[in-house]
Amino acid sequence: MALTSAITMNTIPTVTSVAISDALPPSPNSADLGWVNVAIALAFILLNSAISGLLKIGVGTSLIISAIRCMVQLTLVALILEPVFAAENKWAVAGISFLLNLLGTVEIVVNKSKRQYQYMFPSVLIAMLGSTVPVAILGTRFSMAVDPFWTPIQFIPVVGMLCGSTVTGVTVSVNYLLKEFQENRDKIEVYLAYGASRIEACRPIAIEALRVALTPSINSMSVLGIIAIPGMMTGAILGGSSVQQAARLQMIIMFMISAATTLASILVTFSVICVLVDFDHRIRTDRISLKKTVFAKASESVKAGLSKVMECFTKGKGEMRVREREVMIPLLGR
Repeated sequence: MALTSAITMNTIPTVTSVAISDALPPSPNSADLGWVNVAIALAFILLNSAISGLLKIGVGTSLIISAIRCMVQLTLVALILEPVFAAENKWAVAGISFLLNLLGTVEIVVNKSKRQYQYMFPSVLIAMLGSTVPVAILGTRFSMAVDPFWTPIQFIPVVGMLCGSTVTGVTVSVNYLLKEFQENRDKIEVYLAYGASRIEACRPIAIEALRVALTPSINSMSVLGIIAIPGMMTGAILGGSSVQQAARLQMIIMFMISAATTLASILVTFSVICVLVDFDHRIRTDRISLKKTVFAKASESVKAGLSKVMECFTKGKGEMRVREREVMIPLLGR
């Protein structure tokens, strides 16, 4: 979820303020960006896609699809959030927050997960809502000192960033757990045979799943500032905020992201264990499915079509080069 760019940093929150009411002046160096600017940046993606096609790397189609999705999604987000920010209605904020979590759940279940398990959609949705919403409420109200906490210009972008990071953590943990249950179920059965409960039997793989899921978040926090300047801090600086305020805001956001990712990964790990090991302590791998959903099949069809277009494009270029050589060789021989 790339909602970071939706933040208009004219009201960057301070850590020590009681409420956020003073608007910061816009940056004198900021410029109005149009679709021409977006097209110029899109040229980088097209160049990478062309290189991928020439070298037969196989990621050109994915790059184009991701770029198109990015443009469409961010355009829709901007159209939806603009009236919500202006209205400042708490129910609209609640609806947008639920929608972001719902879309994040769809992304995990449909696109990201290689395997599905029974009751996956509701369990992932509960894990998403049970982590992003409480962390966003507590973080915006107390850490960012926003009153009321549901102020749209602060709360919605925060929820979006939490959802984006949580999707990654939940996807990694779910994929790892389902793979372990299918490929290494004998290890779990040994623990169950010796009288361990399902939580005790699954504890080793649960710990490893959480470790793998939280590694990206830990790595991100460890390199911030010195090695990498994050997008949130960059957006705050470009929006006119002081560097110190932008740095503190980034610290708060990163701690919230880490907390939400951890909580969501724990909740979804617990739900996977409860579904795949029943009350009789039997491993139910029959509840794991590799069946592709309608959305996944449609996505693969689009990718296949674009792959054929890219293949024809690169093939046509190759044939032109062969013809040029056939024409040039006799001329050089003369």
